[in-house]
Parts: sequence; C-alpha cells; structure tokens
Amino acid sequence: MANTIDFSSKDYLPDLDSAAVVPGLRGAVDLRRDAWGIPHIRAASVTDGFAGLGFAHAQDRLWQMEALLRRGTGRYAEWVGKPAIAGDILARQLNTTGASKRDFALLNAETKAMLEAYARGVNAFIALGVWPVEYALLGAKPSAWEPWHSIAVMRQIGFLMGSVWWKLWRAAALPIVGAGEIGKLRFDDGGDDMLCIPPGAEGERYLAALADLKPGLEAMLATGNYQADAEVAGGSNNWVLSSQRTATGRPLLAGDPHRVLEMPSMYYQAHLACDEFDAIGLSVPGAPGFPNFGHNGKVAWCVTHAFVDIHDLYIERFDAAVENTAFKGGWSPVTHRAETISVRGESDVVIDVVETMHGPVIVGEPKAGTALVLRSMQFAEPDTSFDCTLKVLRSSTVKELYEAGAEWGLMDHNLVAADIKGQIGNRVRAKVPVRPRANGWLPVPGWTGEHEWKGMIPFADMPWTIDPVEQAIVTANNRVMENGTHYFCTDAMPPHRTRRIWQRLAGMAKATVEDMASIHRDTVSVVAIEFRDRIRNVAVAGEALVLRDRILDWDGAMDAQSKAAVAYVALRTALTKLVADKSGVRAVSESPYTKVPPGIFGESQIWWTVPQLLRANDTGLLKGASWDELLAQALVDAARDCPAEDWAAVHRPILRHPLSAIYPEYAASLDKPCGLLGGDNDTPFATGYIARLGTKATYAALSRYVFDVGAWDNCQWIVFHGASGHTASASYDNQNAAWVEGKMVPMLYDWKQIESSATSHQQLRSA
Repeated sequence: MANTIDFSSKDYLPDLDSAAVVPGLRGAVDLRRDAWGIPHIRAASVTDGFAGLGFAHAQDRLWQMEALLRRGTGRYAEWVGKPAIAGDILARQLNTTGASKRDFALLNAETKAMLEAYARGVNAFIALGVWPVEYALLGAKPSAWEPWHSIAVMRQIGFLMGSVWWKLWRAAALPIVGAGEIGKLRFDDGGDDMLCIPPGAEGERYLAALADLKPGLEAMLATGNYQADAEVAGGSNNWVLSSQRTATGRPLLAGDPHRVLEMPSMYYQAHLACDEFDAIGLSVPGAPGFPNFGHNGKVAWCVTHAFVDIHDLYIERFDAAVENTAFKGGWSPVTHRAETISVRGESDVVIDVVETMHGPVIVGEPKAGTALVLRSMQFAEPDTSFDCTLKVLRSSTVKELYEAGAEWGLMDHNLVAADIKGQIGNRVRAKVPVRPRANGWLPVPGWTGEHEWKGMIPFADMPWTIDPVEQAIVTANNRVMENGTHYFCTDAMPPHRTRRIWQRLAGMAKATVEDMASIHRDTVSVVAIEFRDRIRNVAVAGEALVLRDRILDWDGAMDAQSKAAVAYVALRTALTKLVADKSGVRAVSESPYTKVPPGIFGESQIWWTVPQLLRANDTGLLKGASWDELLAQALVDAARDCPAEDWAAVHRPILRHPLSAIYPEYAASLDKPCGLLGGDNDTPFATGYIARLGTKATYAALSRYVFDVGAWDNCQWIVFHGASGHTASASYDNQNAAWVEGKMVPMLYDWKQIESSATSHQQLRSA
C-alpha cells in the first residue's frame, strides 16, 4: 500500500475554492487565503466563525491535529507502534482524557458552544473524504472530532513543560554529586537572576537553603533507592516599548515562541472576524481562538513561558498490598486503574495506573515500598482555561485582557500586552499552588503532610506590572520576580537573551517596526562573550592556541558565516563533556528518574549549569581539578574536533516530520531542508541545539511577529515553514527562506485589501 503513495500528488490536497457544507451554520462563512496561504475567515456570528476556523484547521492540519490528540491521550502507538509506547504510558498515567472530559463539563454554555461549533467545522471537512497523505501512509482514517479534544490538544502542547524535569534531574544526580553540591544544579542564572518584574531588575541569586533541601534529601535517603532528557526545547522572547519610546507615538510589541522544529509547526497563522471581534494571530491546530498571540484591533498580546513552578514530585510509602500510602501517622487509600494500550504491529500493553492522594505514580514500583508520584496543575486541579478565550477576544484594554485570563491554568505565561490607548503591561497568567519553597528543589516526602498544596496563589497576588517607569518590558523565560510572600520558581532559564534585548532597546530612543524586527535578527551571545574573556589567559599551545585566538578576536555574534562561533561551541561542548565526566553526572542515565519520556541526559543538563559554575570559579563538582586546567584541556579537545565549516553549515537543521523516523524510506518526501541560519540557544535569534546531539538546530522561533499597536496594517509576522501541513502544497514551506533571514511577511488585517488580493475564496454553508 505505502509503495503506491505519491507525496507530490495533488489528490491529497484540499479543495480551497468550492463551496462546502458545514452543518449548523446560521449563515454563510467566507474563507479567503492570502498570497502566503494564510486563512482569513469572516462570519456573522461567533459560533459560525469558530466553525469556519475548525474547517480551515482541518483543511491544512488535520493529520497534525489528530497526532497531537493521540500523543496527549496515549493513543499514538496505535498509529506508529513501539516507539510511542513510553509516551502513551505517561499520558495514560496522567489521564489527559479524564482531565479534559472533566474540564469540558465545567465550562460555561457559551464556551461549550464555541468548542462544539469548532468540532462541527472539523468534522465537516473530514466528511469530504479528501484527507492528508499521512493517513494513506498509515492506512488509517480520521477519527471524528469531539469538543473535549481541543482541551486535550492544548494540554499536550504544554505537556509538563518546566520544573518537573529539573527536579527529576537533581533527584537522579543526588547520589552522584552529594547533598553539598545538589543545590548548584540549576539553569545558569547569569550571576544575578535578572527579573521580568520589575522590568530588567537584577535580583538576588536564588540559592538553596539547607532548610529547603533537607526534606527532599531525607525523603530520598529514606527510600533506600536513589535509584528525569527532557531536552530544553521550549522558550520564547517578547518585548514591548511604550508610546513615549517609539517614532510613531504608538506602542510596539514583538516576540517569538521557541519550540522543536517539527513539521508541521504547532502554530498556525489565522484571521477570524465576526460580529463581536476581528482577531488575528497564532492558533494551535486542534483548538479554537488565539489565547497566546494576537490582536483584535484594540489590544495586542503575546506570551512567553514564565517558568513558574506548577509541578511537584512526591515520594510515597506504600503498604505491602499497594492499597494505601503512609500519611501523617496513618494511611491514605490508593486507587488502581487498568489501561490497555494498543500498539501497531505488537501485542497490547496493559498497565496498572496507581494513584495516590498526590497523583499518579510515574517512576518506580509501588510493590517495592516506595515510588514517585506527580502532582501537576495541568492535571490535578479542575481547569476552565477555555472560558478565557472569548473574554480575551472581546477585550478592549490591557487591564481587561488581564482580567479575562484570571482563570487560565493550563500553562504558565508572561502575558505581555499593549492597547490603542497606549498602555503596556505584563502579568503572569497561571494557577500556582501555595506550598513550601522546599517543594521546588527535589521530590519531597508525601507522608509528612508538610508539603501539601494549600489552595492557589490569589489572582491579585500574581506578579504584574502596567506602564512601568522603564517604559519597556522584556521577558525571555528569565526569573519572573524574587520569591517573597509566595514561592514562584526555582528553575528559570538563563537571562542572556533578556540581557541582550535590554541592551538593544537601550539604544532605541524612537523605535520603529524595523528596529523591533532587527532584535529578532540579533545573534550576539552574552554568555559567549563571557567565555571569550575567561579564556584570555589560559595557557595553551599549537592548534589549541590558534583556536583560542580565533575566539579572542571574535565579537560574540553567532553569525551564519562565522567560524569563530564554531570554535566557541566546540570549546563549550568540550568543557561540558569534561565537567560531565569529572562530576560523574553521566551516570544519571542509570537512574529510573531519567526514564520519564522523553528522558533526561546528564551532559545536556550540565551544559546549562557550567557557565554559572565557571563564572563563580566554583570547583565543587570538579574532583580536585581547577577551571584553568579544564579550560586548557577543553581548548585542546575542541581544536582536535572543531569542524572547518562556518556556523551555518554545522548548525543547519532538517525540518523533520514525525513520521519520517517511523518510515525512513519516505523521509525525503516528508522532511524538508531548511535555509542557512545563525543564532543559538542564548541569542535573541533563537536557534537552539542540544549538547549531546551535536550542533544542528533542533528548536527555534516557530514564529516571529511585530505589532504596531493601532496601525494594524503595519504589523508583520512569519512562521518557520508555512501555513499548510500538506507536503505537496505550495504553502508547506514558502515562508522558510524569509524566516532564516529574520524577515517577515505582512499581517494582513484590512478586509478590503484581503478581498482584493485573496488567492482563493471558499464559502461554507449550512446546506
């Protein structure tokens, strides 16, 4: 069957012109596409508009939508076999299906109607019978879309992002590095933990107090078994200038979300207008609305991952029958749930999901007496985030936008915004539990009762700023704010991107859209400059000296044509390997805590920590070696292994389709080449690589945008491939060439211009 598939065939492409039937419409819906293939949808009513969006999503991204749903609910192995079993087990343990159905039942009637209309649009396209080529490859048919599926998809795209991986990493590393060093295993804090709020403030470094570490250390010791890579592949930048600092006298808002470069992209450009709003932005295929990035003609908004701590790990003590866990001198009952996972080409896998009062077991065997459970805001607490969608789309001001997101809990965000009245702001949009700071470092004992959640941090107490005196705001996954009354965060990403963006903004007295776009293209690495300056007096000879001098003569820009950038990466990689070996953290691969999908690898984790240890001249993990000794050896090793090509050549990614690994014989048709690009993990032009996998970019800005707030036809955006998810479509990768250069395309908003320039026009009707 697969041998007959022609991936270039137009037979799998949707009809973008003929009228189509969507049951339940109150009136006609117009669906136009611009020169880039981006859909612009116009309807009379809200529900008709979302039916139109569901239809457009299915036209362009149906297979992706179902893949996201299956990954999130633990049914992906039905399609792709054994490689998906571990991920399906975790999804079943967390019970995404149950949580999503629970939350759908709690939504208000208007939100349910929105999700039902969206599902009708998806199913109307499915009924046409022309489906993406991936279904032919798999020998599958699309499943009918249900309203709760959209909630499961939104859960999946933020699945366990953040703190859980660093807690598992430290738990695995504890027996290797010891209690005295475990508090150092954090993201590089840049030396001062630069804050989002107040904007640009340099906060006191957040270090582990003995009292914070003690409960986790004692709990780990009590198990008698020390015995998690979640490769860091998510992040974002955004920044905003007030009207006083722009050439136009209007706020300018820009940013970019960073995720894995997987085809198709998790973000989809769309424009949706109805009688209540006219909104344009990035949507998630499978879910309605623009909760994270967009504008409605009155207010513009965008998010970055806030890295506030919404996941806790507990070590539980079980009785011999695995019917109870110890709690405060007594016992708390345990539940068991059987789950059967169908696996393509294999026998079914049956698992016993064990759940305690804190959450499901994700590591360990309860019959052995102890196991690790996860309590996450993404699953443990009822959530009505989708009730925020329509409120956001109807907002007129920054303050209204923030009130609209009060019940959002699916993911933690810095919600940066600007409105046509000139106001700018940032508010952390999340539900964060009240609990001890000790919960942030390691798994904590579940039996003492001292680490329980005591409600949520009140909405009024969540970090926020509106119209700050700096007249600018920058967030780039750096620490939100210093912990005060409430505990918010242990592990925030390094502030290097943040610092560089502030440096660029400082030189802009009257900024333009192009000035903001130029920050997107900035390839200067603040931390690379630190490495450059640190090696100035390291004594080496021969090829190592040549490599050292190449770095010393460099300005720290990770430009595509730079060979010094290649030398710096070779040095940092070599140093990371030496620290991984000296400290022994490679051995974390033997810990069960590192097996939680997608896994944790010591070299990748220590890569993020080394700069802080080097900056502080902290040799605690080096087993008697000095940093100068290791740097000298790293220069020798890097000189031996350093590629001769420029940075673009060794950093160039392949835009991979998730099925190409399953069907390698079709990889040439499913995957797409990417243009040459610069940047790296620490630059505003974010194109990250993963230390243990080499230098090829594996994650990057999926989209970039600049909002000229109030001059909506002057806005720009880009995605890394294109609007379509069909490999044979002209819109599959037609934005990549502009994207690699940091350029953008027009964000069309004026309906007269859209109608006059549309490349297709389709009408959806009820009959």
